[in-house]
Amino acid sequence: MTTIDYREYEKMSPFEIKDGLLKLAKRSAQKSAHALLNAGRGNPNWVATAAREGFFLFGQFALTECRRSMDNPKAGLAGMPQMRGIAERLEAWLEKHADMPGADFLSRMVDHGVKVMGFDADAFVFELTDSIIGDNYPVPDRMLVHAEQVAHRYLMWAMCGDKPPSGKYDLYAVEGGTAAMCYIFKSLIANRILKKGDTIAIGTPIFTPYIEIAELEDYDFHAVHIKAAQENRFQYSDEEIQKLADPKIKAFFVVNPGNPTSMAIDPATMKKLVDFVKTKRPDLILLTDDVYGTFVNGFRSLMAELPHNTIGVYSYSKYFGCTGWRLGVIALHEKNILDDMLTKLPAKELEALDKRYISITLEPRTLKMIDRMVADSRDVALNHTAGLSLPQQVMMTMFSISELMDTQKIYQKACMEICNRRVNSLLEGLPLDVQPNPNFAGYYGTIDFEFWLRRYVGEDIVAWLKKNLHPLDLVYRLAEDHSIVLLNGGGFDAPNWSVRVSFANLPDDAYDDIGRAVRAVGRGYVDTFQALQKK
Repeated sequence: MTTIDYREYEKMSPFEIKDGLLKLAKRSAQKSAHALLNAGRGNPNWVATAAREGFFLFGQFALTECRRSMDNPKAGLAGMPQMRGIAERLEAWLEKHADMPGADFLSRMVDHGVKVMGFDADAFVFELTDSIIGDNYPVPDRMLVHAEQVAHRYLMWAMCGDKPPSGKYDLYAVEGGTAAMCYIFKSLIANRILKKGDTIAIGTPIFTPYIEIAELEDYDFHAVHIKAAQENRFQYSDEEIQKLADPKIKAFFVVNPGNPTSMAIDPATMKKLVDFVKTKRPDLILLTDDVYGTFVNGFRSLMAELPHNTIGVYSYSKYFGCTGWRLGVIALHEKNILDDMLTKLPAKELEALDKRYISITLEPRTLKMIDRMVADSRDVALNHTAGLSLPQQVMMTMFSISELMDTQKIYQKACMEICNRRVNSLLEGLPLDVQPNPNFAGYYGTIDFEFWLRRYVGEDIVAWLKKNLHPLDLVYRLAEDHSIVLLNGGGFDAPNWSVRVSFANLPDDAYDDIGRAVRAVGRGYVDTFQALQKK
């Protein structure tokens, strides 16, 4: 058994600790009959095929369009696509390639864009064609016209349960949810909405980097944790919500459904939170990362309930199995608290911001916050080259429209079934009696040893465990003894004696093995404790 001084790892991110666990688990697997099982990262092991088939086929059509205006096959050189009549040419091209994977999808996509979204056929097809070729800078830089409308409609389903608030959201297409967070933090500071050293609230447990970003010297935020305890089914209690009454708290950051808990804010808690903000803290900025929302039926984001206060962040990565594509959006309602706050800044700060943005607009004070985020992402001076790459925006458009055309939600049901099947397999291996919860996304799971040992064995073993063992012993025992990599819950500000399991990235039959291994580690603690009691 390896002897490790766990204290030196206490400040490390669980994602960095994972690398050491992976090495340990690999060595263990080589010495035993165990297969290496890495459930430490949430990269899904499925991909959405319909939109990808359409994307790769559409690229071939786009090249034929380029060759219409200039063609030098010997040099491998062509011109740029032209818009007039392009939709008709696509239709004819698809008739010739009707047997190719993706042809039917492309026909239905254009038909949906024209008949349901009200697009001009040539304008829509040309945007896709020119963009998939990638021969121009993004214009508009925030997001392409048709791409934004399609993504907006998708978000109204994914984030608002098809019951959106009045008005519309302005979207900024970005390189995944992580880039969205970086741009948002940077721009909030640059525009004096948040200042270094300000107090913010963070809904915990939460994705570790959000805790770590707040602590960076760039921001040095004082963080108040609004805790969602397992005893309360990972919902914010009235007492925790009441912490937000402190006027020093400028913003509240949430991941919903949670990471590592996968639990969405339930309707009763959402109502309490919404009523609280409306009556007690209408000045509170909300930032919500809702990447797992599509794994909960009828999901409602804070951006649907409190559009004026909320900055919404969504990533396509997990639902469509496209982490490598880096696709995400920032959503800000056309009437939002940030634009209001900009108008109320002190004169000196307004003058400083005038100077910051004067190079891109003659009227800096009319520049909306969403457009400031775009400019700030390129340090303002490079605003003319801002924007997500156009082939990425095409992929985002096709992913969005594939879901919009799937009125029976066959794809969503299949994704949910994958996660639910794996959750059930883990529970059978443990075994634990956990009641179904409609707010559980099932993408991750949190197993709290302290909670279950207290319930099944008693308070004495919990006290002994805390006195004699380090919480990181859990994940190291799993890696060394069972070749299994899980992440330590404490790194997410989850209970110290908990682990996070990803249900997304391993075959179904791996999860009962993980359940049995977790049970074995727990049983080892119990046996040791009981043996000591007999002495």
